[in-house]
Amino acid sequence: MKDTLKKAATTTALVGGGLALWTALAASASEALVPADGAFVDVPGARLHYVDTGGDNPVIVLLHGIYGQLRNFTYALTGQLADHRLIVVDRPGWGHSTVEGDHPPIETQARMIADLIDALGLDRPLLVGHSMGGAVALAMALNQPSKIRGLALIAPLTQRMTAMPAIFRGKAPPEALRGLAAWTVGVPLTTLTGPAVSKQVFAPDPVPLDFGTRGGGLIALRPSSFQAGAAELTDANRALATMVPRYGAIRLPVAILYGRDDELLDPVSQGDVTAGEIPGATLTRIDGGHMIPVTHAADTARWLRTAASA
Repeated sequence: MKDTLKKAATTTALVGGGLALWTALAASASEALVPADGAFVDVPGARLHYVDTGGDNPVIVLLHGIYGQLRNFTYALTGQLADHRLIVVDRPGWGHSTVEGDHPPIETQARMIADLIDALGLDRPLLVGHSMGGAVALAMALNQPSKIRGLALIAPLTQRMTAMPAIFRGKAPPEALRGLAAWTVGVPLTTLTGPAVSKQVFAPDPVPLDFGTRGGGLIALRPSSFQAGAAELTDANRALATMVPRYGAIRLPVAILYGRDDELLDPVSQGDVTAGEIPGATLTRIDGGHMIPVTHAADTARWLRTAASA
């Protein structure tokens, strides 16, 4: 019996060590392949990585979605908007932005982005949020409305979800287990399932072959990304439950864009319903899926240009 337990313990240690080594190597490789592109600014609780394209006003600040990074926008969209000054941000805890302590909830992330706006001396920029970044943008509209002049939400998460999307199941372990999971099964699981998950996130549009590097996709292969994703998947419904009843109080211009064939978030429940709850909000649909800033950049830019001029 003792020999059996000893062998089991040895096997567990070897497997755990191997997975931790896999994780460390994947994280190192991803950071080498997707290095920081811009500058850093310190705000209370975080050090934020951002790219400032320069250009003329009006200023637009762009926030990416879950498991994303600022290259989700610089892949194709920013090149379509060269006449604007764009501030493209790695959200707190994502990409090359770091945070102090645990991953911040949606409302705290909004406050950190508001602090970044102040630190950069921006005069009420238009705030763009894609996917989970849309929830962060809405939180700022509710809690720091004086910092921005309006919202442009691209395929945003705006309503509580009754069930977690199938592609994210298994990626939100209990908080007490997240650190262990991140350094053992999390990154290897992400590595193995990544191509299939990406295909579903982009569907029906194809995944660009260079999205891992040029689009920043590979930066998700780090334990910090696994933990950040688990935190946001767990916390999103809690945040939205407090936010949705307040949508009627938003007085900023709000424009929402969805791909007609989005397979990750439902354009009706996340788009139409929310547009009806926010006074004066508009909803536009274009061809494409969830990653339209990458796959339909020209159409997205055309819509965003209209939102910026409103």
